[in-house]
Amino acid sequence: MRDRQAGARGFVAGVVLAGAAAMAAVGAWCRVDPAGFAQWAGWPEHEHFLHDAGVFQIAIGLMMAAAVWWRDVVAVALAGFVFTNAFHALNHHLDREQGGHASDPLILLAFALVGGCALAVHLRRRRTPEHGEAAA
Repeated sequence: MRDRQAGARGFVAGVVLAGAAAMAAVGAWCRVDPAGFAQWAGWPEHEHFLHDAGVFQIAIGLMMAAAVWWRDVVAVALAGFVFTNAFHALNHHLDREQGGHASDPLILLAFALVGGCALAVHLRRRRTPEHGEAAA
């Protein structure tokens, strides 16, 4: 029975990690070579939106991978929120000549900062004796 459970856990973890790798790879492709990805996918080439799509794909992949090792759904969600908003802000800064508002990177960084603070509070709270190490 224990071997079957371990096998099932291994199978699920393997599928999650393979999916995470695929998401991150596609996201990296969108981010690094938006024109090549657009041509392959048959999409219009809009560099900024493909950069954003890349960041979101990478974030999904990182959250999937983190969920395999970090069995804390709130921490995984907050870490993904922080990563996504921080790198989305970077996209808006780097692509600022393509449109948007001057305030976009700052607003997105503010979301990342608030999420980072919430993540820090959540992790610190988990380590208190009343919540124990495994508390969510």
